[in-house]
Parts: sequence; C-alpha cells; structure tokens
Amino acid sequence: MKAWPFLAVAVMQALLLAAHWFLFRTAVAFLPGLSPQAVDLLRVSLLVLAFSFIVTAMVGFRYSNLLVRIVYRIASVWLGFLSYFFWAACICRVAGFVLSLTPLAADLTLRTVMASTLCSLAILAGLYGMANARMVRVRRIPIQMSGLPAAWSGRTALVLSDLHLGNVCNIGFARRMATLAASLKPEIVLIPGDLFDGSKADPDLLLTPFLDLNPPLGIYFSAGNHDEFGGSAHYTAALKRAGIHVLEDQSILVEGVRIVGTPYGSSVHPLHLRVFLESLHLDDGTPSILLNHVPNRLPILEKAGVSLLLSGHTHGGQMFPFNWATRRIFGKFTRGLHRFGRLTVYTSTGCGTWGPPMRLGAQPEVALLTFVAA
Repeated sequence: MKAWPFLAVAVMQALLLAAHWFLFRTAVAFLPGLSPQAVDLLRVSLLVLAFSFIVTAMVGFRYSNLLVRIVYRIASVWLGFLSYFFWAACICRVAGFVLSLTPLAADLTLRTVMASTLCSLAILAGLYGMANARMVRVRRIPIQMSGLPAAWSGRTALVLSDLHLGNVCNIGFARRMATLAASLKPEIVLIPGDLFDGSKADPDLLLTPFLDLNPPLGIYFSAGNHDEFGGSAHYTAALKRAGIHVLEDQSILVEGVRIVGTPYGSSVHPLHLRVFLESLHLDDGTPSILLNHVPNRLPILEKAGVSLLLSGHTHGGQMFPFNWATRRIFGKFTRGLHRFGRLTVYTSTGCGTWGPPMRLGAQPEVALLTFVAA
C-alpha cells in the first residue's frame, strides 16, 4: 500500500512532462520565427517548469519558510497557466490540421497569428481565474429542518470549507476569512474539512486570526483529506488549543440539535460510517447536522436519519474544464443545496484553492445558513 503515493506522484510527473513536451513542440511548429537561441531557452524553461510543482510540493511537505512559499506559489500559478496553454495548444493542432487541407496550408503568418491569439486568451483566462479566486462571495441560504427547536429558529450558521491554509492561502488569507466571518455575526461556525492544505506550516500561527471569532454556540470542525496528509495530530492539537471543537466520529448536542462530525479517513469506509451513525440513533426526531468532507455515501446518511449534510471537497470543480469531471463524479451534489430523499445536502465550493490559485467556472464562497422550521 505504501507504494501507491509514489506511483501517484510518478504518474502525475509523467503527465506534466508530456504536457510540457506537447506545449514545446506546438510552440516551435506554430511560431516559426523563433530564433535557435529562443528555442533553446524555451526548451530549458519548460523542462524546469515541468518539475517545478511536484518538487516544490514535496519540499513544502517538509519545510516552511519564505523561500519555499514564494517558489511554491510560482509553481502553483504556472500549473494553472499550463492548463490553459495546453488547451490553446490543442486548438492550435486541430486548427493546423484543418488548415493543412486548404490552400492556406503554407501561410505561416496565419499560423503565427492564430497561435499568438490563443496564447493571449490563455493568459487572460489565467489572470481572470486568479482575480476570481480572491473574491470570496457570501451565500445566504435558508435551511428548513423538521423538529427544529424553537431556540434555533432564525439562527445562523456559517459554513467555512476548504480554506487550504498553507503555502498559498497563508496568514493573510486567514485574516481575511476571519474578518469576513466576524462581520456576518453567526451563532455557530461549522468547518467540514480541508482547513489546512497539508503542507508543512505552523497551524497555531494560521489559526491566530480565528482566536477572536467567538460565536455563541462555538466552532466545530471535522477533518478533510488534506487535513490528514502526513497525520492530523499536530493540526488537531492546534485546533483544540484555539478552542475549536474537533469532531472525530463524535456527536455533540447543542441546544437540541446534534452536531456530528466524521473525519475523512473514517468516512471512506462505508461499514465504519454506517455503524457509527446507527449507534447515534439519529432517527429519534432530534434534528442533526453532519460535517462530512465529501458529499458521498448519501444512502447511508439518509437511512441513518441525518437531517443536514455539510460538505466541501469538490471546489465546484475550481477550474474549467475540471468542473466537468467533478460533475461526472458527484452529479448535482457538486455544489449548492439539494435533497436526497429525507436528507438535505449542502456542498460548499469552498473559500480557498488547491494547486493553482485560480478559479474559472466556480466561485469561492462562505455560506451563511439561516434555520427555519419545516
């Protein structure tokens, strides 16, 4: 089993090398005006960039300092631009094949103009994605729950998902999110995973801005997959020092509503999840809110009597065209508020980013839920 992470890294690196090679060959084919020196510089630059993200990510899991953060951020930004340069290169190749079947096949100027235009569009897409990723929206959503205690009617809960605090979304981002959360004055804050990115970082420092966030009913957290990278003990300890309730297959009754949390590592095992939820007897009429990072295993959750599932993980796809993939995997539960039988599901697109600090086709968000009796 221990070989799987290395195999995954090897496959990802091979794909990145192939993408950079394809980009290089396309640039040389469609920009015939490049000098030999420019071609050599492009070859070396793309070779270095091909290894940049994997190498800096691995370094980032072991070390945390200003230099690591700067280099990791550059590599992450390039990874985002690479995606759009790759699709521009694909369009160039298809268009070039079509041109080869016409009398314009020998028109090198047309090929150069086409390649330059597509390259410019790729750059604009990346720049828009970076700007969009910084504009965190506030979603205000009413939630109807059967058996809701009178004390909860009209109360608000803030869902903060997928902040990915680490080398890219650092202390400055944490301050912005804490300030935004405080301005909304929620009665309770719920964090369904990926608060941390999993890279080497000082969790106490990253949580400092949240120390002044004191909602009356508290802050509750359950771990996502990134929170468990390399072990979650140091994150858990920091969260508890910050006064945040860490729910590890636990349930807490908060003025008549059960707040339940199961970490990612537990939720991936259907039998474990079923046994844990059935042991809580959630079908006794008491409304319940489950923090479970990934919006899956819905039949198990509905059968167990969960009232409301809060998830994240998908980022809404984060960047086009990857939102197509998330839609294929999670269907309509990729984002937003939906029903699954008696179960209400809200999947947040999250606040932060993983990999490229870009969002195209998906907006970052915090969700302010207002509870009303059904």
